Amino acid sequence: MDRSVLKKLLQGVEQGKVTVEKALDRLRTLPFQDLGFVKLDTHRHLRKGFPEVVLAQAKTEAQLVKIVAQVKKAGNNLLITRVDSKKARAVRRRHPQLRYHPASRTLYLHSRELEDKGRGKILVITAGTSDIPVAEEAAVTAEVMGNEVVRIFDVGVAGIHRLLAFHEQILAARVLIVVAGMEGALPSVVGGLVDKPVIAVPTSVGYGASLNGFSALLGMLNSCASGVTVVNIDNGFGAGYAAGLINRL
Repeated sequence: MDRSVLKKLLQGVEQGKVTVEKALDRLRTLPFQDLGFVKLDTHRHLRKGFPEVVLAQAKTEAQLVKIVAQVKKAGNNLLITRVDSKKARAVRRRHPQLRYHPASRTLYLHSRELEDKGRGKILVITAGTSDIPVAEEAAVTAEVMGNEVVRIFDVGVAGIHRLLAFHEQILAARVLIVVAGMEGALPSVVGGLVDKPVIAVPTSVGYGASLNGFSALLGMLNSCASGVTVVNIDNGFGAGYAAGLINRL
């Protein structure tokens, strides 16, 4: 249920084309649909401007198939994150219209066009190639929210001249997502170059003392660059969603 569907339903009642009883049947699933193992938040699009996103981690193939079927029936969009290739193949056998993005490990059901779209470009930057899976999760999330996304990968501080070669694209972005592991220095560098919001994403990439991303997380939280904010370790989805919301303002 989104604003356009609700508006059309209410107009139908006002014009006498839809009975009150039929309208009540359509609205009875608000604010959620209870499938037993999951309670789908059908009200979220009205509150947030984008439907509920499903985390596939620890969910069975059968559960995902049922979730997709229910969302399809309602005619809504759906983004499923953290889907491995085996699980994706199984779900797509039942729902072939789903799009699978292997690099980001996401499945997307595109049922209708979005009303609200981004006002500028979102730039996703990674320090290294190993950070790309998290960066792609952020990029795909922002894209399915209706944003134009530009990617610049493998431009970390070990060779800072690589980053500076993209100076024009960096300055043209309205929101920037910077993904880095190891010591997590890249967001501070980018934050010192721009006057736009920078969302830093620490990854669990690195050797022993990187502590599975905690070193990068702490480094980013202690950034001396103004305008840098930080999401959780490997949380590409959170960064992409936040960037998408910011880009609507």
